[in-house]
Amino acid sequence: MPGTDTKAPAAGTSIGQKKNLFGRVLGMFFEDKKRGVLMVVLLVISGVMMGVAPRVLGICTDVLARGIADRAIDWGAFFTWIGVAAVVYVTQFLTQWSANRISARLASNVAKKLRTQVEHKLWKLKLNYYDTTSNGDIMSRITNDVDNVNDALSKAGSDLVFYPLQLIFIVVMMVTLSWELALATVVIIPISMLAVKGVTSRSRAQYKRQWDYTGGLNGNVEESFKGHNLIKAYGLEDEFGTVFDQQNKDLYDASFKAEAYARTIQPLSRFFTNLNFVVVAVFGAMRIIQGTMTIGEAQAFIQYSRQFQTPFAAVANLVSVMQSGLASFERVCNVLEQDEEEETGTIDSYHLQGKIEFRDVSFSYVPEKPLIQHLNLTVEPGQMVAIVGGTGAGKTTLVNLIERFYDIQDGQIVFDDSVEIRELTRAALRNNIAMVLQDTWVYQGTIEENLKYGVPEGTTISDEEFLAACRETFVDPFVRTLPDGYQTVVSNETPGVSDGEKQLLTICRAFLAKPNILILDEATSSVDTRTELLIQQALNKLRQGRTSFVIAHRLSTIRDADIILVMDHGNIVEQGSHEELLARGGQYAALYEAQFAGKKI
Repeated sequence: MPGTDTKAPAAGTSIGQKKNLFGRVLGMFFEDKKRGVLMVVLLVISGVMMGVAPRVLGICTDVLARGIADRAIDWGAFFTWIGVAAVVYVTQFLTQWSANRISARLASNVAKKLRTQVEHKLWKLKLNYYDTTSNGDIMSRITNDVDNVNDALSKAGSDLVFYPLQLIFIVVMMVTLSWELALATVVIIPISMLAVKGVTSRSRAQYKRQWDYTGGLNGNVEESFKGHNLIKAYGLEDEFGTVFDQQNKDLYDASFKAEAYARTIQPLSRFFTNLNFVVVAVFGAMRIIQGTMTIGEAQAFIQYSRQFQTPFAAVANLVSVMQSGLASFERVCNVLEQDEEEETGTIDSYHLQGKIEFRDVSFSYVPEKPLIQHLNLTVEPGQMVAIVGGTGAGKTTLVNLIERFYDIQDGQIVFDDSVEIRELTRAALRNNIAMVLQDTWVYQGTIEENLKYGVPEGTTISDEEFLAACRETFVDPFVRTLPDGYQTVVSNETPGVSDGEKQLLTICRAFLAKPNILILDEATSSVDTRTELLIQQALNKLRQGRTSFVIAHRLSTIRDADIILVMDHGNIVEQGSHEELLARGGQYAALYEAQFAGKKI
């Protein structure tokens, strides 16, 4: 069933957290200090040129005005100032263009670094993060949110520096022309800022809801695609469609509100711009009539007053853009701030002999729901241990503890009577273990590359060893029938290669890893009876001298196991060989009878 919780997480990022997010993203943006400094220098030059340009044009106007009054225009002075204006505008263009290119590179660097950090972080996260977060939401944070941060910084990066600088230079130039008119213009700033701040705070909250809903929607779509056949088989299209419609509606509402608030900022700023222009035009005309200001100075001041709100309005608009970017940045940071697996081990290289002891082991995913309690178990080297039981009995949890995907809360897991599991680094432990899961996994690459994927680094596999493993796992016969043989490119979606054949590939991959401990989590559940028999023959060869743990629902696959553990709610309720457990007439016997005699439990 699709997730039905379409409620967005509560919005409520404090002012301190907002400042921290903004500071963090700026810190990443200016991490390349040389380029950052160069960009700022170029923007300062550009801002100065923007501040000087109206004054130069005002001087040109005064030259013409005096010439008309005197009936003798100084064309030499006029064209000189026109030339100065041209140089000013060309310099302004080149410096701002160069700064924007640098800004685009810095923004791309941030996106690249975030993707790298998230990628590295995902490998260090505790397994329960993946158990509680949908793949769609994780993908949305890596792709959509990082791209949105990049887009926001690309649009706002250099402009957040340029426009404040321009605003400062404009104010300075206005004060040199008329401090009274400058004061009248500047007074509008606090009023405009308060109005814009109220709108942007609401905009950012809605942007965060928008991206949260986007992650949820992506998760539902991914679930729908993966289970497409089952959904159609059970006639659940309408239910999935209902959930999708609700999620789509929530996303629509959040997106509409975010854009509605964001698009209010520019008209609001334009209103204050026009109000300022009216004030300057009226009082400037009065100053000209009084003779305290020239026409050129009035013209320059009007240009400054028009430009005055341009950077202010632009910054307000950029702040709106940054709200969306910061909302996405917060979601990315949420991944980066998740708890990582704690590395307590100090032994980074160890060859397990295969003996494993569970000594009074207790574990639970959440404290209020105990699962495995006071488990004691001894497995000798080379033994095949089969684990059976109902859903939620603790079968997969038990092998996850051996892999140290989760750390036990109490007790000890001891290898070879000498090494406790937490003394080994995870890498040292997992180099000794190969695991084959129920769900087949092959990556985009050739069959040979897939088979050698699990070979420990620094280990060389000869062609003879490679082909021998392929024959033992019955991979070689079907690969030989493919046009490109072992160079055939496969993936999880590759047609022409069955699920059973893909499972054989994953088992062969485990063979080539030469593990000391083998874990099979329902590895034969997706294959037919003939393939199951082939796998069983291969397993008989593989487990010689190796300790094997097999989780299986098909009891036919575990008859030859040295030890069969029957688990119920985290406890081992029965233990023994196949014949011993049948003779007892307990839970295992009931399971066996249900499978092979057709009786219901």
